[in-house]
Amino acid sequence: MRSDGSALSLRRWWRSAGFAWAGLRHVYRTQANFRIEVWAGVLALGLALVLGVPLSPILLACGLVLSVELLNTALEAVVDLASPEWHPLAKVAKDAAAGAVLVASLGALGVGLAVLGPPLLRLLAG
Repeated sequence: MRSDGSALSLRRWWRSAGFAWAGLRHVYRTQANFRIEVWAGVLALGLALVLGVPLSPILLACGLVLSVELLNTALEAVVDLASPEWHPLAKVAKDAAAGAVLVASLGALGVGLAVLGPPLLRLLAG
């Protein structure tokens, strides 16, 4: 891999950010679960703003789920490239990555229930 100069170069950072945005756009366009997770995060953040609860746990949980989903998609692409035919170890890698997304999602759900649940119940109880 070629280095384009100093790690502090704005040009280098801008170029790297462009690659990152291209990856985000690709995953958003091609992965239904990622789109669902993005909009669930937007809903959770909106609800947090309306309820006046701290945003940081919601932001961290959303960031974790979306990051793990991006890594899952990347791992699936690499496994498909390395092993185009079915292989039991390819299945293990894909299933484990999907399991990581499930664990992160369940953790985010727990954070959402803990942070958003009580004020939402108070609001609904009137």
